[in-house]
Amino acid sequence: MGRIKQSYCYPLYQSGQSLEELIASSAEIGYAAIELWGRSGAPFDDICELAEKHGIVVASMCGHDSLPSGLNTRDNHGRIQEELHESIDIAADRGIPGLICFSGNRNGLSDEEGIEICAEGLDRVKGYAEEKGVNLNVELLNSKVDHPDYQCDRTPWGVELCKAVGSPRVKLLYDIYHMQIMEGDLIRTIQESHEHIGHYHTAGNPGRNDMDETQEIYYPPVMQAIADTGYDLYVGHEFSPTGDKLDALKAAFETCDV
Repeated sequence: MGRIKQSYCYPLYQSGQSLEELIASSAEIGYAAIELWGRSGAPFDDICELAEKHGIVVASMCGHDSLPSGLNTRDNHGRIQEELHESIDIAADRGIPGLICFSGNRNGLSDEEGIEICAEGLDRVKGYAEEKGVNLNVELLNSKVDHPDYQCDRTPWGVELCKAVGSPRVKLLYDIYHMQIMEGDLIRTIQESHEHIGHYHTAGNPGRNDMDETQEIYYPPVMQAIADTGYDLYVGHEFSPTGDKLDALKAAFETCDV
């Protein structure tokens, strides 16, 4: 197995086989983990139990609800605090290392105001995350194509938020696809900002499809750059396959197995 521990967001790859067949097949390929988008309920418990059965882990799940209305709205802080406390407990119990958090859309906020308000919201839960050993990974998303007006859409903004909170458990989810659209310069950014990154996602661009010769990101050196930082958590595939889903998972694994 290579130095990169790979995972995948299961809803994109389940087709024509049972959940157990998908998890068993991914483990045979060499995957170390699977990822969830929800926070609880079916098939959450089934996935956790099947992952354990087949020797993989759950790498990530959403920490709170609502991507567009997130941490940069003070009226949301009470709700998000409750949801994150609940999710932190689930993650700690299930051995899930990271939870996904969202800045929310700008809605006219300046970058400085957005950082200040998001930091206030994360300050309310960072101590509990530290106590339980769970990372809160604020996701970097593109505002150009997929998530118009989303505030945490560039790495420097996310890094400044992490610095403002000042917790080793508040980090970024660096989505390579999204940041290719917004910034490019992937390898240099990873090298310079890796201490603030708690999780990675992949997909091909353009189209958010397979990481093959039809798209512009050449993933092997990007994976090597991640490995060279000493990163020891998970890189999760989050693309929509254009062909057979299991074949796509196998091809992605081989591409990123550095």
